[in-house]
Amino acid sequence: MIIDSHQHFWNYNPERDTWIDESMQVLKKNFLPRNLKPILINNGIDGCISVQADQSYQETEFLLKCASNNKFIKGVVGWVDLCSPNLEKKLEKYTSDKIFKGVRHIVQSESPEYLLRKDVQSGISKLSKFNLTFDLLVTPIQLQSAIKLVKIFPNQKFVLDHIAKPRISEPLNKTWVSDIINLSKYSNVFCKISGLVTETKGYNFSETDFLPFLDVIFKYFGFDRIMYGSDWPVCLLAADYKKVLEIISNYLMSYDSKIREKIMGTNAKIFYNL
Repeated sequence: MIIDSHQHFWNYNPERDTWIDESMQVLKKNFLPRNLKPILINNGIDGCISVQADQSYQETEFLLKCASNNKFIKGVVGWVDLCSPNLEKKLEKYTSDKIFKGVRHIVQSESPEYLLRKDVQSGISKLSKFNLTFDLLVTPIQLQSAIKLVKIFPNQKFVLDHIAKPRISEPLNKTWVSDIINLSKYSNVFCKISGLVTETKGYNFSETDFLPFLDVIFKYFGFDRIMYGSDWPVCLLAADYKKVLEIISNYLMSYDSKIREKIMGTNAKIFYNL
């Protein structure tokens, strides 16, 4: 089974979705399951993990409703207030639906020290009780905090989104490489090869631009903790779904079928308990 481990849905709301600025006209519309389903079918993808894009309980409930009406959505990574005194009640509510697999907070918009806050860590400490994963949406300057976080919670399953969003159009940054190496040492951390095309300068790229970054991820995370994700529809800023898939498929051509199966589906099934 081939799983897209990272995509989003939304009903576009300019007052809510302020992160979609004037340079992102292609994203200023609704992106719903009926829009994605034919794309997945045409590209031979069996299912997807739907990930939050807005920090609200309404968003989480919207994604769960999408999943209940569309069997190709295999899991939902929603949002909860990690610092809420009612967090456990919310987790009990959402995990009553088996499609609810994990939690994400848009950490990239927070301070570099956000993941080290005691109230945030208190919230994260409750996730493993409900067998929930945590998506790490961080930038390179937040990797140090992420490393400290995952060390504190060895029984919590984490996944690094978008390989921490390095600048793809520039040479490898030594600090990013070092931090990736250190993060990968923790066996409870997986990594999504997703969101790469939108980290290119001016959204211009050739496939060879991604090779040194993918080489680092594969060298240190290995074949059992990496998963493919499209980051649709955000990827449309730089490339269509087919191109995003081709970049990863072409990279994987040098590996045997068993490894390709792991990256393209099996690892996501294991991580998200599908």
